Amino acid sequence: MKCFSFLWLCLFGVLGLNGQITQEIFESFKLQERRDVKYYIPEDYNPEKKYPLVLVLDAEYLFDQVVANAKFYSEFQGTPETIIVGVFQSKNDLRWADCAFEEDSGLPAEKAKLFFEFLGMELIPYLKTSYSTAPFSIFIGYDITANFGNYFLFKEKSLFNAFISISPYLAPEMENRVPARLSDIDQQLFYHLIVGGEKDDSRKEILAMDKNIKGLDKPSLTYHFDEFTSANDISVVTYGIGKAWGNMFEIFQPISPREYKEKILTSEEPAYNYLENKYNAIEDLFGFPKEVELNDIMAIYAACRKKDDYESLKPLSELCKQEFPNTMLGYYFEGEYYEELGEAKKALRTFEKAFGMEEIDFLTKEMALEKMDALKADFGF
Repeated sequence: MKCFSFLWLCLFGVLGLNGQITQEIFESFKLQERRDVKYYIPEDYNPEKKYPLVLVLDAEYLFDQVVANAKFYSEFQGTPETIIVGVFQSKNDLRWADCAFEEDSGLPAEKAKLFFEFLGMELIPYLKTSYSTAPFSIFIGYDITANFGNYFLFKEKSLFNAFISISPYLAPEMENRVPARLSDIDQQLFYHLIVGGEKDDSRKEILAMDKNIKGLDKPSLTYHFDEFTSANDISVVTYGIGKAWGNMFEIFQPISPREYKEKILTSEEPAYNYLENKYNAIEDLFGFPKEVELNDIMAIYAACRKKDDYESLKPLSELCKQEFPNTMLGYYFEGEYYEELGEAKKALRTFEKAFGMEEIDFLTKEMALEKMDALKADFGF
């Protein structure tokens, strides 16, 4: 498999993959084998932070692409940095033995059961004890290895919260079993199914699985399906990973113009509630809090003005005092809150405090001074 699109080559060249990647031989007691694995640890790794963990099978083909996308999205799209482990499987066609299933039952074959234990009881625990990992983890596989990821869903609690399944070579009845399990499992899950345009043996089952999953009414399941009709069984990997990565971490990214228009402005709830719920959901899902982004503060402020939701300015101002303590943000928003309440004296004193602090974004000392002058003129202070 050769997955070298122009976009991926650009990402590879611009971001670079060296310096943070190590490769070693992992002695597996379960498999009674020595397995080649590769790790990507962010170059500014800090044990005081927590990092989502990503497992990549078919590492020879997928690992570098996953790392390139992870670095690109964390650098430019605000997604969290991740720790990535790749398992090599191409030598001696290991992937087919590692992930084989019984043709009659669709269950893992004997070697595959051991490989399942190797991943879940040796490799992943090793990384969790060696590094500061978050409780959010992702599984990524292609064809036979993509199908293998589904077996983790059949545990009482899935080891992985998210799955990127690229052109899966599905075991018998998996198109029905996976949707049924996604419906039953009591866990927040993300599932991204990807297929190319080639008419292979698994296409019918993949589309059937897509239809069955789309029929689920499960708030705790976030499901995406991408069909790249112009992609073959090679290029679909490059097409799919980037988009899937963005979807997996969509909630973590800054508020987008579309999110602002379609979710915040259309909501009947106070604008501030959206910001609070978003950041609480991030902490609940990933297991660590995210620093509040100035972009998100400004989006909520704009919504307050657009919706005449001036009550949201008060909690927004308190948040800004915590997150941007040396800037005008908190006191300027609080001044506008008092101004809208008609409490002119409080508004004037608050704008005076804002005037004495650092400018930020569109807020300038001239704006605070204009507010102060207007209040003095209107109320004769």
